[in-house]
Amino acid sequence: MLKNSKILVTGGTGSFGHSFLPMTLKKYNPKKIVILSRDEMKQWEMAKLFKDDPRVRFIIGDVRDKDRLYRAMHDIDYVVHAAATKIVPTSEADPFECVKTNVLGAMNLIDACIDKGVKRIVALSTDKASSPANLYGATKLTSDKLFVSGNSYSGEHKTMFSVVRYGNVMGSRGSVIPFFMSIAADSPLPITDNRMTRFMISLEEAVKLVWHTFEDMKGGEIYIKKIPSMKVTDIALSVNDKAEQIEVGIRPGEKLHEQMIGEEDALYTYEYPKHFKILPSINFWNNDPKRIGKGIKVDPKFTYNSKSNKEWMKISELKEWIKKNHNKIGNI
Repeated sequence: MLKNSKILVTGGTGSFGHSFLPMTLKKYNPKKIVILSRDEMKQWEMAKLFKDDPRVRFIIGDVRDKDRLYRAMHDIDYVVHAAATKIVPTSEADPFECVKTNVLGAMNLIDACIDKGVKRIVALSTDKASSPANLYGATKLTSDKLFVSGNSYSGEHKTMFSVVRYGNVMGSRGSVIPFFMSIAADSPLPITDNRMTRFMISLEEAVKLVWHTFEDMKGGEIYIKKIPSMKVTDIALSVNDKAEQIEVGIRPGEKLHEQMIGEEDALYTYEYPKHFKILPSINFWNNDPKRIGKGIKVDPKFTYNSKSNKEWMKISELKEWIKKNHNKIGNI
C-alpha cells in the first residue's frame, strides 16, 4: 500500500520519525515522505542524514496552524500523526498549551486531511489515554475519540482514520533507560515505586504496528500490539546490576502500572495473534464483520495492563538489547 505513495509525518523529527523514515524508505520506496515539525534545529540535524535522498522533504509547521496543514497536505496519500505535547509535568504546568497541540491540533489535522483528500491517517496514542490519570492522558484520550469520530465526518471523501496505542518505547529520548544509563555510574538509581511495571516496545516494533494498521484499517479502530512487561526495578538491574536503587515515590499523575485496554473498552475489543483491536462503539461499527475480521472477542472484564500481562521480558533480554542498541539509546 505504501509503495510509491506520498506520506506526511507530523512531529516527524521525534523518536518515532527517526525510525519510521529510514525503515519506510527501505521497505516501501515511497515517492516522498514529508516531515512536518515546528523545531527548525531538529529538522536541520535530521536533514543531514538524508541530504542525498530526493524522496525526503521537510516542512516547518505546527498542527495548531490549520492553514499550514492545508498547504502541507497537498498531494499527500497517507499521514502519520506523531506530533504531541507529551511530557507529563510540562502538560500539568502548561495545560492550555497541551490542549492546543493534542486536542485542537488533532481537530485541525482531521479537517485538513478530509478536505485535501488524504486516503488514510494513523494517529499515535499512548497507554496514558486508557483511564487517564493526568492531563496528557486526558488530551490523548480526547484525540483518540476525535480520530475515531473523524470517520463519520469524512463521508463521501472516504478518508479513513485509525489509532495505534503503545507503552514505554525502549531507549527513546526522555525514557527511563537512557535516564538510568546517564546516572548509573555515579548515582543511586531512583525507583518511584518498587512495585511499578511498564510495557516494553522497540521503535522498530512501533513502526511495524503503524505499517500493519495502514494495511488492515477500515476506519475507527484502535490497534494495540501484544508486547512484554517488565518491573522498573528489573529495568534498572538491566542497566547496571551493581548500582544501588532507592525508592523515591510516585510522581503526580504517574500510574503504578501501565494500561492500554480498560474494562470499559472490553465490550468492543477483539484479540488477534499479535495484537488487539478496540472497535469504535459509534454507528454500530463494533459489529462490522469487515472490522472484526478473524478476531476473537475478549472477556467482558478483560483489561490489558503491564501488571497482569502474560508476557514478560527477562533482564538478560533487555541487557542484550541495550548492548546491541547502545549507540542509539537516547539520541533520538
